Formats: sequence, structure tokens, C-alpha cells
Amino acid sequence: MPIQFSQKEKTLLMDQKSHEEICVDKYTKYANQAQDPQLKQLFNSYSAKEQEHLNTINQLLSGQVPSLGGQQNQGQQAQSQQQMTSGTQGQTSPTGQGNYNQQDANLCNDMLMTEKYVSSSYDTAVFEFRDTNVRQILNHIQKEEQEHGEGIFQYMQNQGMYQVQ
Repeated sequence: MPIQFSQKEKTLLMDQKSHEEICVDKYTKYANQAQDPQLKQLFNSYSAKEQEHLNTINQLLSGQVPSLGGQQNQGQQAQSQQQMTSGTQGQTSPTGQGNYNQQDANLCNDMLMTEKYVSSSYDTAVFEFRDTNVRQILNHIQKEEQEHGEGIFQYMQNQGMYQVQ
């Protein structure tokens, strides 16, 4: 039986759908613009994951509650993300400023800002849904958005683009 959403729940899902469409678009465009092959790979992998999120939101909007079957891949994704972002350690200059492409830094800054916003919008949505399964799905997507933000942060820090003080 299809799930029936309140008007507020539908509106929140439509917002998340819009956010996911923007993320897919930005990651795809930015992967093509990035100079560093490692950053291209990171953005392409996140674009594919955002497409999965969009597909999930579309399923929800059609009244279907998808299973969280992708969870077993989480460890593998986190491990491959770690390899992508840690492979550049040691490539920063002795001053700690890094020797990086400014365009790549701008792309990363924009995507990190986007991920912060999208993650916070999922946080709000999670608390507004009555159905526990839907809440778990939205929470799962939010966790993956946070992982994207962490991957971008690690890449930036390893490249000397982001100095933690």
C-alpha cells in the first residue's frame, strides 16, 4: 500500500528533490571543471551517490518506501573515499599554504558549503515525518551527505586549501 504523506511532508520531499537535483548537476559540472584528476574522481563518485539520493526521493514521492539496501556498501564507500582523499598528503608546501589550483579550491569551497546546507535541511526534514521508515531513509541520506562534506574537507586539508587552526 502506498504511503500517504501530509502536505508538509510532500513539500519537504519536494525541497529535498530540488536539493538533490542541484547536487547532481553541480558535482557533474564541477567534475568536468576540476583540474586535479583525484578531485574529478571524487566529484564523479559523489554525483553518482547524489543521483541515488534523487532516485530515493522520487520513490518516496511516488508513495513507495525503498529499502536501505545500500548500507552494506557504506564501509567500502568510506574506505575508497579515504583512499581518494588521503592520497595527496604530503603534497603541501613547507609553509602550509599548499600548492593547489585556485579553481579547484573554489569548487571545493562551493560544494562544502552546499553539503552543509543540504545536510542541515535533511536534519530538519527527519524531525517532520511521521513514518519511522521514512525518517530512517532520510537520516541515511543525511549521513551520506555528511560523508561527502567530510571527504571534501579532507581533500581540501590534504591539499593545503583548508587550514584548521
